[in-house]
Amino acid sequence: MAQSSKGQSAQEKKRPPRQALEPLAASSSSSTGSKLDVVSKAILAPFTHRKHDSSKLFTDLAPVIMTPRMMNAATVSGKPRASVGGSGSTSRMDFATLGRAPLRLGLGSRRITSRDLQIVEATDELLDAEVPEPEGVASDVSLLRGFNATIPSAEKSRIRRRQTRNVDAPRLGLRKLGQNARGLLGQEEDHESESVASDDDVVVVSRTVPRSTKRKGKRRGRQSLSAGKTFGREELVRQTREIERDKENLHVRRTLVNSEIAEITNKIEALDAMRAKLEQDLLKLQEDELELDDELEGVRERLELEESTSRGARSPAHANHVSQSSRRRKGPMFLPSEHDELPPGVAFMTLTGHTNPITALDFSEPYGTLVSASQEDPQPRVWDLLTGEELGRLRGHRGTVKCMQVEDYVCLTGSEDSTVRLWDLRRVDEEDEWEGEGEMLSLSDVAEDDESRDGGEAKTNGIRSGTSGTGSTEERDGSCVRLLEGHTKAVSTLYFEDECLVTGASDKTMRQWDLTTGQCVMTMDILWAISHPPVAPSGSALPNHFFSGAVAASGTFAVPTPPYADGTWEMYQDFVGAVQFWGYALVSGSGDGAVRMWDMRTGQPHRTLLGHTGPVTCLQFDELHVVSGSLDKSIRIWDLRTGGIFETLKYDHAVTSLQFDTRKIVAATGDNGVKIYNRTSMQQSTLMINGHTRPVEKLRYMDRYLVSGARDAAVKIWAL
Repeated sequence: MAQSSKGQSAQEKKRPPRQALEPLAASSSSSTGSKLDVVSKAILAPFTHRKHDSSKLFTDLAPVIMTPRMMNAATVSGKPRASVGGSGSTSRMDFATLGRAPLRLGLGSRRITSRDLQIVEATDELLDAEVPEPEGVASDVSLLRGFNATIPSAEKSRIRRRQTRNVDAPRLGLRKLGQNARGLLGQEEDHESESVASDDDVVVVSRTVPRSTKRKGKRRGRQSLSAGKTFGREELVRQTREIERDKENLHVRRTLVNSEIAEITNKIEALDAMRAKLEQDLLKLQEDELELDDELEGVRERLELEESTSRGARSPAHANHVSQSSRRRKGPMFLPSEHDELPPGVAFMTLTGHTNPITALDFSEPYGTLVSASQEDPQPRVWDLLTGEELGRLRGHRGTVKCMQVEDYVCLTGSEDSTVRLWDLRRVDEEDEWEGEGEMLSLSDVAEDDESRDGGEAKTNGIRSGTSGTGSTEERDGSCVRLLEGHTKAVSTLYFEDECLVTGASDKTMRQWDLTTGQCVMTMDILWAISHPPVAPSGSALPNHFFSGAVAASGTFAVPTPPYADGTWEMYQDFVGAVQFWGYALVSGSGDGAVRMWDMRTGQPHRTLLGHTGPVTCLQFDELHVVSGSLDKSIRIWDLRTGGIFETLKYDHAVTSLQFDTRKIVAATGDNGVKIYNRTSMQQSTLMINGHTRPVEKLRYMDRYLVSGARDAAVKIWAL
């Protein structure tokens, strides 16, 4: 085709301009008729006013006006032209080609090419070609078919059928009847020429016949108005095809609507995902705000301490005791920069040394000093959390240590031997064992001795920065500086602040101690509290416990624990499961399932929180809430303002240890993982990576630093 067109162009250069158009006009009239004449005139019109060489003008126009059909007919004479969709020399024209073509025949936009004319020539054949429908109605409809199904002209067949089926009905005045039924005034003028019948009108004709003409006997039914309307076979076949096409059109429209609904659904899901992401970001901002509040509170406490110390209002020893105040009111610790590099939710350190399940643990600060105890081992171990090395043991108890609390370099432990011991962790490496003889030291004596050894400077770390003792008292007493005796059974829980200590034991009593003198200043009897419940405002006694068989005055308290995740169980004998005080307010959890609030000035309980159905094993409280865990497999959050249950968390096993702050609740719930409940988002998560192989028993955390002890005798350190 290319060679023939070049040869033809070379011959046209030698011809006069008028002669060059004659074969083109003849070929154009034979192939395209009047359509091409109109297009040719439109193309030649802009060039009539130009002063160019005639031969060059028509030489440039020749390949533009020549269409592929004309060139094919000129070069391949006597050969049938390729039809649309055929296998001729021209390219195949289909709906895809038609859809991609610009079809811009405007004279001011660009030059019209042979491609445009080819599409114009093939348009009629493309529109007349039968489009193969896919399998299934409207499952994958072509563009042209879908267009025809959605344009307004698709309803013409239905309108035609309705008009065909219309019948002549007598004027019944349906509009006037409807207006009268609605209480509207009808128009008086008549419109005899207008038809009142429609598809929605139900026509009922009441024919008035004189009584004299009524026939006696069998009554004849009325005849339908359309009974006399008949259609031929061709009309019925045509209506059948139209109805089928209309049904297909409905399927096409339904598919389009479903597609739009699906698209809207996807957009809604995307927006929901974006909303959830933004809500998570908002929750993160709330957690950051709570963290800043905690940090601000801790900084303010330190500022008050510095101001009081600078004014000389308190002695340096007392200032040290103030710095040992409850970690519940301390802000986040200023951790080393390496802490940020730790992967969150992973146990990055494991302390192995115990051979039995962990019964108690506590630590002074992140990367500080850790003390842990295990079953059947009366000597708790002291660890350096910075290196993971064991520093020594606390020797003196004759039974398993069941509870402890560490504040800076001071450690208090309670044991099954019914005694409480106060330890100076700076002397843990000394081998001398305290035998209970010689001079007893108070907590203030330990603080003053610490200042004298440090030259009056503030202590940064009791164990690593303090020098070894040289005094005679240290050489005689070892690391245990005080022994507290008074309970008759195992000490199961303790809590101290400043120089005040409260202990709870299996003898069903709680004792308040003065650490400066080592004397018991008050005894609170839980059995007496059970027998003397608080009085309600109406004058009647309030229920004070959930079962009475387990709190008999005589005998040993013992309750089987629910099976742990590994199937093991044991007898729970700690009647006083947890204590904590703040100022004069004391909260205790006991084996009768009650959470009691006491006034430490009088030793009397003034409120009992009932809800647990098993012994309370652990608790903690702040200004607004009390959080308690129990063997009934639940954690309950109590509202101190109303005394009611604010929230309840259910688990599969018994809760043995917990701790909370404004952002989260961390708990040991009888399985191998550590449970974390986000109080902001109310979502549960579990620490499992590189974790314990048996159920977790005890845990403590500060800021993002968590230490846990389990029944596998291992101690794990986690980054939260």
